[in-house]
Amino acid sequence: MKILGISGSASQKSSNYYMLKAIQKSIADKHQMQVYDDIHAFELFTPEKLKKGVPGDIQNFKESILEADAIIISTPEYTHNIPAVLKNMIEWCTHSGEFSEKRILPITFTPKEPRGEFAMQSLLNSLQTMKAKIVMEFPLYKTDVIIENQEIKFPNEIQDMIDEALFLLMN
Repeated sequence: MKILGISGSASQKSSNYYMLKAIQKSIADKHQMQVYDDIHAFELFTPEKLKKGVPGDIQNFKESILEADAIIISTPEYTHNIPAVLKNMIEWCTHSGEFSEKRILPITFTPKEPRGEFAMQSLLNSLQTMKAKIVMEFPLYKTDVIIENQEIKFPNEIQDMIDEALFLLMN
């Protein structure tokens, strides 16, 4: 199965990126996963720009969405919402329907509970509007994982939760 992991952080190589890389590593023997974290480089969406044509980098990203069997979106929470770069990426895909019927696992990866609840709701609202298939909501906290030298490791109980979420994503 081809999985696309999207880091929704405004920071390149953020903890959300490294968390997706840890998932990628944990499933490498079973599934192909690409981790994408360049949405911060997308130009700002406007209807006028859309009329002029979709920029090449955004078109390539949209093709990655279409080619994926499933998607994992991991996001932090900024001011009780998803980061503007993630919202911008979603807006570039809204009119063309790349997320329609796509199986998606939304993850909020934040410092500690209860952070992430508002970001999750915001992300779900956008994805449901585009008719994405949400397999489950997955809040994850930095206090739940081991972070060493920008590498994230999952304790057994968290790995079991991730495995269950991935099972739902892939079936």
